[in-house]
Amino acid sequence: MAINWYPGHMVKARREIEENIKLVDIVLMLLDARAPLSCRNPDLEKIVSRKKLIFILNKMDLAAPAATRQHQKMLQQDGYSVVAMDSSSGKGAKDVVQAIKDAYAEQADRLVQKGRRVRSPRVMVVGVPNVGKSTFLNCLVGQKIARTGAKPGITRGKQWIRVREDVEFMDTPGLMWPKVEDVEQGLKLALLDIVGENAYSEEEVALYLIRTLQEKAPQVIFTKYKVEVGQQSEQEILAAIAQKRGYLNKGGIPDSEKTCHLLLQDYRRGNLGKISLD
Repeated sequence: MAINWYPGHMVKARREIEENIKLVDIVLMLLDARAPLSCRNPDLEKIVSRKKLIFILNKMDLAAPAATRQHQKMLQQDGYSVVAMDSSSGKGAKDVVQAIKDAYAEQADRLVQKGRRVRSPRVMVVGVPNVGKSTFLNCLVGQKIARTGAKPGITRGKQWIRVREDVEFMDTPGLMWPKVEDVEQGLKLALLDIVGENAYSEEEVALYLIRTLQEKAPQVIFTKYKVEVGQQSEQEILAAIAQKRGYLNKGGIPDSEKTCHLLLQDYRRGNLGKISLD
């Protein structure tokens, strides 16, 4: 499933990021810890390539810990600074601030050598839509200053946010690239609610989720939905879940639309456990 989702406001968002990148010292790029590789935006990385880049594996509370450690190690081997973060609880917040200070230390030393005052580092926060940038910022600041929402792309325009006296953040809108060519990557982004719901078929994504559960956590299908997993197809498992939940249309026909929506919401909310996709 190739994804074509590049609404008009993203053209403006890209332009704003390109214009404002010169104002900052460091870039934090948030990635969903469940699929950090699939969330990397090549266009965005190109725009910020001249700045120091720190990857934040956000929503680590929803990802398989072993997979998160593996992704963190892999990115570090590529030369990046990487921090895993749970913005809901605040776990990892101190590590984020320390990573920013470490990245800024060289620039701060140069300012001191020139006899200039060392100001707070200016940090741009970027990422694809719905990766949790606003929740991340609210967590670091300790109060609700950035808007959050379930719909991808809710943040609009530039926001400067100060964290104590240590760091000054610039929030930015979520930015996609024009076309996701890789079919499996598109399914992952849809499952993570990163692209708008009009860009994909919920049934196709729900069937992908069932395949993923069959491969990585078949016990979850039984534990959560009381459906035995054997040699059934994804469609058969979907129909069985509908039967167990009583999601039936006239004549006892399984309501696949309602069942697919249930599956996607359960995964996105973490109700199926810590399951990584990459």
